[in-house]
Amino acid sequence: MSLKEQLSSELKESMKAKDLIAKSTIILVRAAILQYEKDNKVELIDEDIIGIISKQVKQRKDALAEFKKADRQDLVDQTEREIEILVKYLPQQLSESQVESIVLEAMKQVGADSMKDMGKIMAVVMPKIKGRADGGIVNKLVKENLN
Repeated sequence: MSLKEQLSSELKESMKAKDLIAKSTIILVRAAILQYEKDNKVELIDEDIIGIISKQVKQRKDALAEFKKADRQDLVDQTEREIEILVKYLPQQLSESQVESIVLEAMKQVGADSMKDMGKIMAVVMPKIKGRADGGIVNKLVKENLN
């Protein structure tokens, strides 16, 4: 079953269960997918959909930090639930040590030895980990290993 079909199926289930947070979260993801397809006149495959979902998760994590600063526990709870729903559609996340090994391999591949080579490393690493690790972790690991 493709991710689109899975999202449609789980949207119906959330409507039957009257789970408003799951329903609205899935609707927003499906809307983002549809918008991307219309804007770029393409049919997305699962790998591209994973990229959109990871972007949605990242946006919610950023919002979560702001809600915590503002001491809005109601929004914190809702956003955590949305993240929990979205993460189900992402592939198994890589551990930090797995990401580090990919970063070290990329550094050898491009012959990186200074911060000037960071862009080259990121260009090699990001397609390999798309949707399976946060770009912030990759950025941190690249900086640590270049110093």
